[in-house]
Amino acid sequence: MDRRTIVLGSDHAGYDLKARIRRLLEAWGVPVEDVGVDTSAVSVDYPDIAAEVARRVQQDPRRQGLLVCGTGIGMAMTANKFVGIRAAVCHDVYTVQMARAHNDANVLCMGARVLADLDDETLAAMLRAWLETPFEGGRHERRVAKIRDLEAAGCKTQDAGCEMRE
Repeated sequence: MDRRTIVLGSDHAGYDLKARIRRLLEAWGVPVEDVGVDTSAVSVDYPDIAAEVARRVQQDPRRQGLLVCGTGIGMAMTANKFVGIRAAVCHDVYTVQMARAHNDANVLCMGARVLADLDDETLAAMLRAWLETPFEGGRHERRVAKIRDLEAAGCKTQDAGCEMRE
């Protein structure tokens, strides 16, 4: 199994699932940087956690992020504001595999409330898919390059000329 570092974070809604994920990763010997939270009892703002995970992944491309909130959506929206971050909300093994193989996703976002009935076997399979599925490149590289081009063109501002290459 891959030993790259996983930067892990959750808000209060995702804390219990994050704790399960951390236990599995550590049991497999995967290095984990847990940026919080440490309890489900105190409400926190998910953008704060997502931003910290995204910054750490930006700083070291050998890291991957894993974020958990109620749906995964808010975490993904926040993380994707950072250049070079490709955060994907995934709910099963197939979506995890496709996020890695086709989109070279570097941040996995999961919804604890969406996955409330997730058993340990399926969770482990999802995490293994995240760690073990390589980016396929090929035609997918062209598409990921278009995402990078949009970022470079400053398409996060309203007045930027956002041209995509063919």
